Amino acid sequence: MSDRPPHDGVRGSFSLYRRLLAQTRPYSRGFVFAILGMIVAAATEPLFPALMKPLLDDGFVNQSGLPLWVVPTALIAIFVVRGIATFTSSYALAWVANKVLVDLRRQMFDRMLRLPAAEFEREASGLLISKLVFEVTNVTGAATRVLTVVVRDSLVVIGLLGWLVYLNWRLTLVALVLIPVTALIIGFYSKRMRVLSRRNLEHTGELTRVVEEAVHGYKVIKIFDAYAHESRVFERTAERLRGFAMRMTVAGSATVPITQLAASVAVAVVVTIALVQAGTGQTTVGGFVSFITAMLMLLAPLKHLADVNHELQRGLAAAEAVFSLLDRPVEADAGTRRIERASGALRFEKVGFRYPGSETAALTGIDLDIRPGEVIALVGTSGAGKTTLINLLPRFIEPTEGRILLDGIPLAELRLADLRAQLGLVSQDIVLFNDTVRANVCFGASEPPGEQAIWAALRAAALEDHVRALPGGIDYEIGERGTRLSGGQRQRLAIARALLKDPPILLLDEATSALDTRTERDVQAALERVMRGRTTFVIAHRLSTIERADRILVFEHGRIVEQGSHAQLLAADGRYASLHRLQFAAVSEPNEGG
Repeated sequence: MSDRPPHDGVRGSFSLYRRLLAQTRPYSRGFVFAILGMIVAAATEPLFPALMKPLLDDGFVNQSGLPLWVVPTALIAIFVVRGIATFTSSYALAWVANKVLVDLRRQMFDRMLRLPAAEFEREASGLLISKLVFEVTNVTGAATRVLTVVVRDSLVVIGLLGWLVYLNWRLTLVALVLIPVTALIIGFYSKRMRVLSRRNLEHTGELTRVVEEAVHGYKVIKIFDAYAHESRVFERTAERLRGFAMRMTVAGSATVPITQLAASVAVAVVVTIALVQAGTGQTTVGGFVSFITAMLMLLAPLKHLADVNHELQRGLAAAEAVFSLLDRPVEADAGTRRIERASGALRFEKVGFRYPGSETAALTGIDLDIRPGEVIALVGTSGAGKTTLINLLPRFIEPTEGRILLDGIPLAELRLADLRAQLGLVSQDIVLFNDTVRANVCFGASEPPGEQAIWAALRAAALEDHVRALPGGIDYEIGERGTRLSGGQRQRLAIARALLKDPPILLLDEATSALDTRTERDVQAALERVMRGRTTFVIAHRLSTIERADRILVFEHGRIVEQGSHAQLLAADGRYASLHRLQFAAVSEPNEGG
């Protein structure tokens, strides 16, 4: 397959631009006002050189009694009309552009949220952020500002050329040489500009990623004194971006002097021919000045049309990135069956999973029958498959073998919204939002719960006393990612959020990992009360937290090698007993010397 992007070439560019303009359709009224303003403003351009002919021929040369007020009044009227038309078109187009910008960002954000989980893991978050925040602004430039130049200046060129033909069609033929020359120059540089613009956007996204990593990883950078390393990474990325920006500048700027050189040659030829014609009486002074004025006025819109290619190619490259995100398939949701509240019975039938590109399976031959309300603990070394099993339940990933059933219904047949409504998740990667305690506890609730329910969830997560002590209580702003709370408080807030949802199935992935021993004991007691009547999966490296689980599954290399209660597995003296002895020894050793 070719690596060539699908929108290269004239046909692809036109298709891309047409799709871009389709975004303006809901705001066609504003667009019409903008176009009308451009037409009126463009129509005033030929009027100025048209005034030169009667001014010179009748006012200066023949002195035929042209009224004194005519030309000044006409000049003022021209610029008043042009000013009103220009303001109208600029305002209307800016309104359309900002509406389109919001629409595109909303569409991109909605699509991003619904991408499969694998997409988030595969693509750096900085690249997604760059598309949504930066690249889309270049798109609106292509859809609006470029259109302004193309419409307005093309109309100006047509109007001025019409006047030139009326004055002297022979001289106009010389001036027309400018148009194919300009077109050839623009066509030559267009392809290179698109490639450079595409690469420039990629490096902008890379720079965003580097900055985002530094912001989120500032503690590690400080502890490891990695300032110089991070600065070098940033400098290399910024330097690559600078290099592409300069190449874009060269490609974009080269069109202007070449176009102007072609124009100057045409002007020189026209002046020479016009002087010859004036000597033989074929033209008047007013006609000559009017012609030269119109021709010189032609240079500015031609320059704008040459310049606009730079922004157009940058905008089309950005549009490729934006539409590539909008065209990505969302996570599969082919399920049609609904479920109000599950009992929590789960069945795994020969379930296996292999990550794309991996040579070994993450899970193999998982057969499980889980009763409603049963507490299942998952133990094993890192990479044994515990988190992979948890991720299969909300369908963040899909089994590559076998199937999972909830209350006898295959998960793939359930609507995603219905399936996930049955689940509460608290993971070791705490996700909180820059909002109040209340908003984080109630996150995703279809209807705002009462304060009593919120306090009950906080109480169950052993967080009530601390929140009551905060200024503002449950309306306290916790900061980005909950930075104004301690690690343990953040984890308990995540637990409270899951408890308020009141799901029939709880997924606890190292849910107490950030808590001190005393707080962990309190939260564990609260969780044990909450887990009653709910099917619960618990991943815990500290085996003391899962001793009361109904069943413990021991994972090794993606397989369940042992299962049973805590007492049964200790009595079997197998893998679990070995892990328990190792952990108990690790806890006891520090006290032996004291």
